[in-house]
Amino acid sequence: MKKRMLALCVTAAVGISACSSGGEAPTTEAVQESETTATETTAAQADTEPAPEESASGTFEGKGNGFGGELQLKVTVTDGKMEDIEVVSHHESSVVFNRALPIITERILEAQSPEVDSVTGATFTSYAVKAAVAEAMKEQGTEFGEITFTTQGPAVEQVQGEDVHTQLVIVGGGPAGLGAAITAKENGLEDVLVVEKLDILSGNGKFDLNFYDVFNSEAQKANGVEDSIEKFIEDMKDAGNTPERLQVWAEGESVIDAWLRSFGVELDHNYGGRNHMKDKDNYAGEAIQDGMEAQAQKLGVEIRTGTKGTDLIFDGDKVVGVTVESKAEKYNIMADAVILATGGFSYNKDLLAKYAPGYEVLNTSNQMGATGDFVPVFEKYGFKMEHMDTIRVIPTILIPSRDLTNSGAGSVYVNGDGQRFVNERLGGLEMGTAILDQDMTWMVVDTKKVEDNANVRKQVKGGKFIEAATWEELADLMGVNKENFVKTIEAYNKNAEDGAEDEFGHTPERALLPEGPYYASKIESAVHMTKGGVSANEHAQILREDGSVVDGLYGAGEVTWQSGGYSQSVVFGRISGQEAAAYIQGN
Repeated sequence: MKKRMLALCVTAAVGISACSSGGEAPTTEAVQESETTATETTAAQADTEPAPEESASGTFEGKGNGFGGELQLKVTVTDGKMEDIEVVSHHESSVVFNRALPIITERILEAQSPEVDSVTGATFTSYAVKAAVAEAMKEQGTEFGEITFTTQGPAVEQVQGEDVHTQLVIVGGGPAGLGAAITAKENGLEDVLVVEKLDILSGNGKFDLNFYDVFNSEAQKANGVEDSIEKFIEDMKDAGNTPERLQVWAEGESVIDAWLRSFGVELDHNYGGRNHMKDKDNYAGEAIQDGMEAQAQKLGVEIRTGTKGTDLIFDGDKVVGVTVESKAEKYNIMADAVILATGGFSYNKDLLAKYAPGYEVLNTSNQMGATGDFVPVFEKYGFKMEHMDTIRVIPTILIPSRDLTNSGAGSVYVNGDGQRFVNERLGGLEMGTAILDQDMTWMVVDTKKVEDNANVRKQVKGGKFIEAATWEELADLMGVNKENFVKTIEAYNKNAEDGAEDEFGHTPERALLPEGPYYASKIESAVHMTKGGVSANEHAQILREDGSVVDGLYGAGEVTWQSGGYSQSVVFGRISGQEAAAYIQGN
């Protein structure tokens, strides 16, 4: 087998979670010498062991393991050159896979090697594709060696680039950032630039089941739900917003459905109150974020991925730009206004330990970009930060996928001994630490749970729960004490039937069904959102400690203090885009 040595130049953005694979790219002379030596060696062995030619053409297959399991692909090679990569099957999350695949395949085909940077935000998917390509090319006759999670492209010297000028720069390409960009364009700005440190857009929003807090929607009307701005304000009056900010939030929520529908995003399933999905079986997040990305592109928003904002640029007291960096360069983006939409700090254990001690022990369900990059910037410039210790914990995520799952009625938690140990409705840090104290924790559900809950239903269909016909069979598959487990379920059901409170202070909402199938998955609790952040007023203007406005600077989404979540991020993204456009245009 020949060992191919290539001198590569890769311009794609660096993978945040990747580490250097070591070594320098060989010189052209070294490559030629290596290839000549390899050819001579192969020729000498021709009589006894024919070897495939490096120029071999055809289609070759390979496999790799991603986050969801095995990925299979085909590589088409013509005269030794990789021409096409086709994924035949995979089990990756579609919202990550569909964004990452074009990027990683482009990098591999450009470099003619799987030894390239992984797509940030899609490390497992990237690894699976790179490993599968390496295996396929080994079959073809070209060996690249072992592909690991630390495999990346050659080091590139980072240089100081020239200043870039635009009307509006938005730092962060998640729900708030995209909402801001689209609205700024709709309000007449010509030059809008979004920078996103990851290689794929849409933050954590693309994973979300529910677009909540939305009212006056078509789905709500069809479902007979009566709602209004006045009702919303009454419901949210104690959530911690100023009256002015609550008013514009309510107004924004009342028109968000119509705005999304204006570019083809239709949330047609209202499942009570202000909760919305695309339809009964399809998450809201995927539809919304796909739609916003497409609309931003249609409107001509310039988007630079793999580009991290690092600091603000001031002219006196006015913000006039941001400093950014990619793998290849550092440079300044000078702008008439700046919007920060960089998300929270759920993925940064140091900041959690500093601002919300205790929560750093939990996993996170948030995406890897939520590292609070601008928190030190806010500290440095004396900006006002609020509620930094307010954390939203999701009671249950699946292990190892980190998928959010339903923790309501019909869920029973047991440990490795097959016994319950906690009130399943406890929630918060107390729930999270109780789960961590066990050797393992399983969530057990029945078919009614699967029928009633879209996320559980999707996860069961995706093979993320084990399944058995009886409790005894399920205990065997789980590897827990069978006798304890059966007694635990029987006791839980009796409490439900009697309406009795158990030893954990919980009265089960209902008994589990008397007949299977039954399902189980390992779970833990996770930090889902950091609610605290920099303070912004009703115009999305960022504030200093003394309450004064930072001229030219706006903020939206989880980077700011906000009492809500996903839809509030989009609402205030839109407000920030509208206000920044008016500021720039002198209105």
